[in-house]
Amino acid sequence: MSKAFQPNDETPESGDEPDLPDPLPVGHTNYMTPAGFSALQAELRQLMRVERPKVVEIVSWAASLGDRSENGDYLYNKKRLREIDRRARYITKRLESAVVVDARQQQHLEQVFFGATVTYVDGQERELTVTLVGVDEANTDIGRINWLSPLARALFKSRVGDVVELRTGKGSESLEIVEIAYIVTEGGV
Repeated sequence: MSKAFQPNDETPESGDEPDLPDPLPVGHTNYMTPAGFSALQAELRQLMRVERPKVVEIVSWAASLGDRSENGDYLYNKKRLREIDRRARYITKRLESAVVVDARQQQHLEQVFFGATVTYVDGQERELTVTLVGVDEANTDIGRINWLSPLARALFKSRVGDVVELRTGKGSESLEIVEIAYIVTEGGV
């Protein structure tokens, strides 16, 4: 049987795995808060200065032992090295395309724009607070939502006292804007 039809047990070489998909829709700007930009820079530094050198050292040691095809340390760490390189390429692209928006520079503080922390009351009379951040910074567990999300789009350009409609797959919900603030956070996301 031709080799083309036989299963390949070898691990893919570096570059065979596709890069991480871009979470930003085509044609949209990659807005980011200063804290989010710093966090990505710190992650890239950690990957390239700490994790990658350790993994390269293990791969070198494992390769020196001989037969690489059955060497678990070699195979696992080569895979880990590819994952680190892939994440580093992704972060580098995100940092290169980032437009950092500092909340201290916002001019229309009475309206909701990127970087705003918005408190609103939903249809069930719950008071919720969210901050509109970049796609790489979003973390709904701590109230940081992607500025392109349906909720953020519903809140955009609203003012305190406005009632906006949030349209979701389950229907429509009215949200009343209670407070808008532009809080400058230091450090990571």
